[in-house]
Amino acid sequence: MSGNRLEFENPIEDSISRLRFSPESNNLLVASWDSYLRLYNVERSSLIVELYSPAALLDCCFENESTSYTSGSDGFIRRYDLKAGTVYTIGRHDDIATSVVYSYEKGEVISTGLDEKIKFWDPRQGESLLFSIDGGTAVRCITVSGNNLVVCVEASMHIYDLRNLDQPFQSYASQVEVPIRCVTSVPHSKGYAVGSVDGQVALDFPDTSCSSEIKYTFRCHPKSRNGRLNGACINAIEFSPCGSGTFVTGDNEGHVISWNAKSRRRLFELPRYSNSIASLAFNHTGELLAVASSHTYQEAKEK
Repeated sequence: MSGNRLEFENPIEDSISRLRFSPESNNLLVASWDSYLRLYNVERSSLIVELYSPAALLDCCFENESTSYTSGSDGFIRRYDLKAGTVYTIGRHDDIATSVVYSYEKGEVISTGLDEKIKFWDPRQGESLLFSIDGGTAVRCITVSGNNLVVCVEASMHIYDLRNLDQPFQSYASQVEVPIRCVTSVPHSKGYAVGSVDGQVALDFPDTSCSSEIKYTFRCHPKSRNGRLNGACINAIEFSPCGSGTFVTGDNEGHVISWNAKSRRRLFELPRYSNSIASLAFNHTGELLAVASSHTYQEAKEK
């Protein structure tokens, strides 16, 4: 795999928090701590639009080619019309909004925050809160696949059916046994992968009866410290959408590694980046991988 660095027309002045490829094109959405949401045409290495918000942006997601959402350090969830260049608020948390995803099954925006809430918004009706769940503690990462919402709290996973949110239909301790840093869905399946703060990756298929065959955990870069194995925090995990079982991990020490989930083997490793890997993203065909290498703000807590 070869890599090219995008030469930005307007340099990003602070750390990147999230990369997202468009659902149907090679346009790349970039959320940053400098309070700007940017959309790039990767094929032309050109900036399409740059939209400002009065807060650091911690996460972003697409609804479609022209609509996206962000979660901000001021607790606000914002909707962006990428063609018209407009921004407006659809909701807010009482503390930092940590993550945001869009459910294509329900047509809803789902957000989490340090206020310990998981909130569900109808973006078609302005500031319209549909439902709120008390997470019991700060929720930092979620993923949605079909009608399933996976919520990671410390080292536990809670799976909700979006059609019945009264309580999770599955709750269990993750295999990693330490706080989860990131989570992603496995394409074309009901499985999930999580990355931990100590360098572990775990794959789990909770609805599969033969889980002993495909449920496993491993360390990306094991190190010995005080007689125990440790590793760098896994900040990002992304699966190729083509269904090959290929996925990549990015960690706090600048490593990007490709793995095969079926064979459980390392495929290759990119040259090490000088900064942490903040985010990873595959395009819709799986032919392009975007890598954001920058300072990540959780590093200060871990040192």
